[in-house]
Amino acid sequence: MIEYELIRSKRKTVSITVKSDGRVIVRAPLLASVRRINEFVESKEDWINKNVKRVLENPAPNPREFTPEEKKRLVKQARILITQRVEYYAPIVGVSYNRIAIKDAKTRWGSCSRDGNLNFSFRLVLKPLELLDYVVVHELCHRIHMNHSKEFWQEVERVLPDYKDRRKKLKNS
Repeated sequence: MIEYELIRSKRKTVSITVKSDGRVIVRAPLLASVRRINEFVESKEDWINKNVKRVLENPAPNPREFTPEEKKRLVKQARILITQRVEYYAPIVGVSYNRIAIKDAKTRWGSCSRDGNLNFSFRLVLKPLELLDYVVVHELCHRIHMNHSKEFWQEVERVLPDYKDRRKKLKNS
């Protein structure tokens, strides 16, 4: 049995995250039974082992720290560029959105709330435009599917047929 840290919260599904130090974090609904959680973890054992091995063999570099002045400049650049790219892609995806926020996220490039709020890491402005566009399209497609289902990925592919290459480049950058 795989060792993991369990975090319960007001969520509907069970999820697994492998941290950069190899720890396995399982998030589960408050009322999910330990048996159900363990069965889920067992069903994902190959995926977990593969990802633990990957992060331990290829540690991710620490995100670069920025001076307050650098950060302020990058946030301003990101706000302008990301807003332009969201405005460009939203009609192509066929969705609307509420607001765009630029955050100091170090572990995720973007997120989308059920209310249509889009959040992006200012660090995206340091990536090539094709990778920034992938994150923008990815988050906009969550306005249609708030998951990573087959239908979600089909929507991403409709807009960016080469999304798999872009996703891989982003993961390796």
